[in-house]
Amino acid sequence: MPKNTIVLVIILVVGLLFGSIIGEILSPWMPFLSTGKAITWEPKADLDILKYNFFIQVKLNLASVLGLVLAFWIYRKL
Repeated sequence: MPKNTIVLVIILVVGLLFGSIIGEILSPWMPFLSTGKAITWEPKADLDILKYNFFIQVKLNLASVLGLVLAFWIYRKL
């Protein structure tokens, strides 16, 4: 299987989601897994004929970072 960027991005997003879900499930017993930080980016422009406004937010916690590391490790093993 050839390694390309699309496969890497898909595997990393799945790893982030998996880590976040596991962190939420385990948070009653290990609350440090669900505490995290939200990173936001909001590019916008108002031109005469075009106006856009994007809002991107990523919420990172320890469990999602561990899921990301695990996903990258799995990608390297492919």
